[in-house]
Amino acid sequence: MIQQIRRLLEPDTAGDPISGSKWTHQTAPKIARRLGETLQLKVSATVGRRLLKDLDYSLKSNRKCLSAGNSPHRDAQFAVIQRLRRHFAESGDPVISVDSKKKELIGLFKNPGKTWWRQAKLVQDHDFRSQAEGIACPYGIYDVGRNFGLLVVGQSADTPAFAVKSILTWWLQQGRHHYR
Repeated sequence: MIQQIRRLLEPDTAGDPISGSKWTHQTAPKIARRLGETLQLKVSATVGRRLLKDLDYSLKSNRKCLSAGNSPHRDAQFAVIQRLRRHFAESGDPVISVDSKKKELIGLFKNPGKTWWRQAKLVQDHDFRSQAEGIACPYGIYDVGRNFGLLVVGQSADTPAFAVKSILTWWLQQGRHHYR
């Protein structure tokens, strides 16, 4: 019986043994039900979990470890950027780095970290976008030559137009006062 179940659970080279769907994406109760239908007997979710464990299966999340590799032109691209940075810096022009940061919901939502209060601040029990007053889109702009950063926060979509407006904000507030 165990060998029959093992054959049902272990995929073969032709694909998935249980009616063509990915059984590993199913919950333990669904796997047990489908096994029971196939074997024509009652199989509990506990038995399904135990069988999976006996076959060395366990719940796992995805792990980021596969690399797409480097482009053969990657070093050449960085060499061009480095040459342009050096040229701009030597001529007294600004060199900036622009980076979009994580969008944040605006409203009474839980945030990581702790602050000193006499009582905890009460916030929503769920972070639903529909309950937000808006969405903050922060852009960090770093002036490499001056070792100075500016954070621009808007309630716009994260678009190229917003990135350009953030750079313009940096120029009007900082850049034009420090560069000719």
